[in-house]
Order: sequence, then structure tokens, then C-alpha cells
Amino acid sequence: MEIEVLRPQDLSPARMERWRELQASDIRLDSPFLSPQWARAVERAQGEGARHVRVAVLRQDGRDVGYFAARAGSVTAMPAGAPMCDYQGLVAEPGVKIDARELVEALGVNRFDFCHMLAEDQSFAPHARGQVTSHVVDVGQGYAAYEAARRAAGTSVLKDCDKKRRKVEREVGEARFTAFSRSRADFDSLVAWKRAQLHATGQTDLFETGWTMRLLRDLFASRDPDFGTTLFTLHFGERLAAVHLHLRGRRTVHGWLIAHDPEFERYSPGILLFQDILRWMDQTPYSRLDLGPGDYRFKRELANLGQDVTFGFVGRPSAAAFIRTAAYGVRAAAEALPLGRVSELPGKAMRRLDTIRGLR
Repeated sequence: MEIEVLRPQDLSPARMERWRELQASDIRLDSPFLSPQWARAVERAQGEGARHVRVAVLRQDGRDVGYFAARAGSVTAMPAGAPMCDYQGLVAEPGVKIDARELVEALGVNRFDFCHMLAEDQSFAPHARGQVTSHVVDVGQGYAAYEAARRAAGTSVLKDCDKKRRKVEREVGEARFTAFSRSRADFDSLVAWKRAQLHATGQTDLFETGWTMRLLRDLFASRDPDFGTTLFTLHFGERLAAVHLHLRGRRTVHGWLIAHDPEFERYSPGILLFQDILRWMDQTPYSRLDLGPGDYRFKRELANLGQDVTFGFVGRPSAAAFIRTAAYGVRAAAEALPLGRVSELPGKAMRRLDTIRGLR
């Protein structure tokens, strides 16, 4: 197996189409985060510097059989677009497998850290240190069939949505849904609400770094039919109540950034907006709404599928790999102790540091 490393911008039209062809062969690879357009968008937003986005192209018998994007520094690499990237994985022909250490070596680093690697990816599975579930809504049979199946499964989230929608329309005004909104004011409200939410919960502000806002603005402006963002809005009367900025692929819409006006919290406007999006999908080519990772009740109740993802690292013999091994050792030891939230602190610290590293 040969590995050629290129800048995303240097991929030829033929290679871009080959990458998209491999994605289209498996619905699990349809995530916009695994597309060549994502790698290109991240490279444009971040530019060339101490860290740079690269694509490892796997070649066999003179043809491309796989693609893998990463952001590589002088010593370590991370997923392209982390921490804004909810999926990682090797997009390749069925049966193609490579020792992930060969990818690390080709990228010219000593360690690659991943956080949401597709669990089915056999190249990275031996290097996983843990696993979580991303929640997916499949409405391939239509919203009505999905709604009936959710109710049969005993979940009340959609029934509750209907009640809250009637309540808000009595008390505030008509609930008005818009897809593919081009309102810059509503986009700015989303960012402001999201930043306020991050500050209130003590999380890292994802928007303090210039490249993240460049990425959001570029994708918001994109007119690519197979990739970009969709701004969904929900108004109560004349007031903006909730905004979602979702990434879209060919068949998948990925719930990326969601926020709402805190004054309307009692009506759950963000969940009402998800319901509107699922209904809207009946008239579109999209069949899956990926809610991403996160153990939230609304995700568990809306989802009818799960996509397992793993976290861990791949390292060559080096100080960088030793340090990461030690960090995971401390984390595992803490999580094995019956200390409640205290046991979660090392894991939270690692995730926060990785977020900060990715934003630089």
C-alpha cells in the first residue's frame, strides 16, 4: 500500500469525485465531516502555519482506494477541523485496511489523537481507548412512519412537542419554520446565544479563535449542492426563538450548532425546531438527521439509530506517545474509582486541553 500526502487544495477534480464516490458507497460514510469539501473548507479557514491540513491518499495497483484527512503539526496530529469535527474515519473501498501507524508516519508526526472515530474503522479500532454513541434519526420511510415508530417505542418527545407547539401559539404567536435561511442577523444571534451558553456552563469558547468564525461564515455562504450548511430558524410570532446551523452532505444533515432564546426555554424551541426539520426532510433528498455525540435525553428519544464512535490515539515510539499513554492511564485509574464526578475530572481535563489545542 502506497501513501501519498497532499494538501486538500491540491486534490484534482478526479480525486475529489473518487472520494465522493467512496462516500456514496456506504451510508455510514455519508457524514459531511468525512467529505473532501470539509478538508478543503478547514484548510481555507486555518491557512498554512505551524499546523496544516493534509490528506493521506491510499493507493493500490495504481489507483486511489482510500482518503484520510488530518491536521498535522511538527509532533502531533489531530482530526481536520477539531474540535468542530464530530466524525473521523478512513473513507476507503470495502475491505481496505492499513496499519494506522503507517498513516501517522506518512503525516510526519509521532502521534495522532482522535475523538470521534467510526467504531467500524478497523485501521483505528486497535488504538481506541473508549467508545460513545452518536445518535441518528433515520426518516427514510417518511416522517409519519418515523413518528408512529417512536410512539410505539414508548417515547413521548414528539407528543410533548405537539403540546408545547399548541401552547406557544396560544400564548406567544404562530410558530414559523424556515429552512435555508440566509438571514445574517439570525446567524449572528446563533453565535451570540451559543457563546453565552458556553460561558454560562464554563466551557471553552469555540469562537474566540479566528479560524472557527471564518469556517462558519464560509460554509454559511456556500452554494455547493452536496456540501455546506443550512440555517434553520423558528420564530414565535415575530421573535426569533431558535436557530440551528447544520452541515449537510448528499443524504445526511448533521446537527452541528444549535441555540435558542433563553426567554422561551419553557417551550423547548430547539426541540420543536428539530421536529420541523424532520418533517421538512420528507420533501428533500436527505434521509438522515445525525444528532452527533452527547448523552442528552432529547437525542436518545428522537434517535432510532446509533453510530458508535471511539476515542484514543495512534503513536510511534516517542515521548509524545509516552505522555499520552500516561494520561490515559491516569484517566482509566480515576474512572475506575467510585468517586462520582471526581472520577470524571481527568477525562474532562483531557478533552478541554484537546479543545484548546485544536483551536490554536
